[in-house]
Amino acid sequence: MKIKKTNAARILDDAKIEYEIKAYEVDPEHLDAIHVAKSVGMPAGQVFKTLCVRGDKTGIVFAVIPGDGELNLKALAKASGNKKAELVHLKEVLPLTGYIRGGVSPVGAKKHYPVYLDSSAANWPYIAISAGMRGLQLLLKADALLRVTNGNKFENI
Repeated sequence: MKIKKTNAARILDDAKIEYEIKAYEVDPEHLDAIHVAKSVGMPAGQVFKTLCVRGDKTGIVFAVIPGDGELNLKALAKASGNKKAELVHLKEVLPLTGYIRGGVSPVGAKKHYPVYLDSSAANWPYIAISAGMRGLQLLLKADALLRVTNGNKFENI
């Protein structure tokens, strides 16, 4: 099966970043990262989900956290220079990012937003993130993701 290159994959190509694309069967009833992890045969802590968050000072940021984790909004607010942060309502995600739920990638959104990667990503030889569409994951090194997104690490505790 030929896998279609996504915008995120093309950006990684342009940046000369090594990655692998892993396809999986999409179950519209189960778009969560834990289900995706099972589908690609990886631990849920190694498959990272991208959450779209609005800070009271900086506006939109991406929080990239383990699939089996919960976002600590206070920790993200502090790391991103905000007093408060809240998850963006689902209906706003597509207009803001160009991505649909279950396919939000920190790479290649329609506008560049600051990326905050959970520091636990450094514990893995590589992590999986959405390739920008449901059914495709990008496997890459955490430091490569930080480099291509000009991202920051944060302690999500």
